Amino acid sequence: MIQYNYILLSFLVLFCAGTLGRLILTKLNLRHLRRNGHAVPDELKGFIDEATLSRMTHYTEDSSRLTLREALTGDAVTLAVVLSGVLPWYAGILDSLHLHVIVTGLLFLAGPAAIGAVLEIPFDLFRTFVIEKRYGFSTITLKLWILDLIKGLAISVIVGTLVVGALLGLMYHAPTAWWIWGWLLFALFQLFVLWLYPVLVAPLFNTYEPLKDEELRRKILALIGKSDFRAREIVQVDAARRSTHSNAYFTGLGRTRRIVLYDTLLSSHPHDEILSILAHEIGHWKKKHLLRQLFILESISLAAFYVFSRLLNWHALYLTFGFSSPSHHAGILLVSIFAGALFLFFKPIASFIARIYEKEADRYVLTLTGTTRPLIEALKRLAKNNLTNLFPHPLYAWFFYSHPPILRRIALLREVR
Repeated sequence: MIQYNYILLSFLVLFCAGTLGRLILTKLNLRHLRRNGHAVPDELKGFIDEATLSRMTHYTEDSSRLTLREALTGDAVTLAVVLSGVLPWYAGILDSLHLHVIVTGLLFLAGPAAIGAVLEIPFDLFRTFVIEKRYGFSTITLKLWILDLIKGLAISVIVGTLVVGALLGLMYHAPTAWWIWGWLLFALFQLFVLWLYPVLVAPLFNTYEPLKDEELRRKILALIGKSDFRAREIVQVDAARRSTHSNAYFTGLGRTRRIVLYDTLLSSHPHDEILSILAHEIGHWKKKHLLRQLFILESISLAAFYVFSRLLNWHALYLTFGFSSPSHHAGILLVSIFAGALFLFFKPIASFIARIYEKEADRYVLTLTGTTRPLIEALKRLAKNNLTNLFPHPLYAWFFYSHPPILRRIALLREVR
C-alpha cells in the first residue's frame, strides 16, 4: 500500500508541477509584455507604428490565454480520467467482450484519444473563427474547416491504428524483444512520413502547383546551385485559402524533396527577402540539422522504449491506478501520461538545441548570399505581418522558443553582416 501511495504521489507532484510551471511561465510572459510592450523598439521604428505594436500585444495576449486555457482544460480532464477509475472500468468492459488482444488494445486506446480530439474542437473553432478572424489572419470557411477536421481525423485513425496495432502485435508476439523492434518500427515510420508527406498527405489539404513567377524561379535555381542543394520541385501552395500567415520551407526526402512557398509570402515579400529566407532553409540542410535532429530523436526514442519495456510488467504501476493486472494497452497509456507530464521539463533542452540550429542557419545566409540585410528586412516584415511578440520574457523564451526572439535574432544577424 505504501508503494502505491508513493507512485500516486510522485505522479501527482510531477503532473501538477508541469501544469503549474506552464501557468506561471505564461503569466510571467504576459506580465512582461504588458510592462514593456508600449514603445516601438529602435530596430523597428519607421517600420511599425504604435497602433501595430498595440495589435501585436493584444494578439499575443489573446492567443496565449486561449492556449493556456486549452492546456489547463486538457490537464484537468486527463487528471480526472486517470483518478476517477473510469479507465479500469472501461478496460473491464472491453475484456468482457473477449476480443483479440490487439483489437481490445486499439479500442482501449481509442477512448482517451477520442476524448482528446473532441476536447480540441471548441478551442480550435474559437482560435480560428474568433481570434484569428479578429486580427485579420483567418480566411478559412466553416465548410473547409469541417473538411480539414474530417480529413485530419481520418488520417489519425488510419495511421494510429496501423502503428499502434503493429506495436501491440510486437508486444504480444515478442514479449521480451518487442522494444527493440518497436523502436525500429518508430524510426522507419518517421522516415516514411518525411518521405511520403509531401506527395500523399499535404495535397489532401492544399493545392500545390509549380511556381508561377519565372523570374523568381530562375533566381531560386541560381541560389540553390551555389549550395549543391537538390530539390525535385519548386512549388507554391494556396495557403491564403485558410490564413494570411506566410512561410516557406523544404520538405520531403530523396525524390519527394521540394521547396514550398506560401502564396501569402510571394505576395508580401520582394524577391531578395524570399531568397534570404530560402538561404536560411538551405543552411539547415547544409549543416545537416535534420539528420542531427533525427539522430537525437531516435537515440532518445531507443532509451524511452527500453525504459518502457522495464515498466510494462511493473504490477505496482497498474494497481496504483486501479487496474487488477498488467496489460499492454494500459501500460502504453499510463507511461504516455507520465511522459507527457515530463515533457515541460525537457522542453528547454529541445528549444536550446533548436535555437543553435537557427543561429547556424542564419549565419549561413551570409555565406550563400553575401549579405544578411534582406533576411533582416524579411524578419521585420514577418514580425509585423504575423503580429509577433517583440517582448517575450527571457525565461519563457528559454523554455519554449525554437528561434531566438526576433529582436535578438536581428541583432545577431547584424553582427555577422
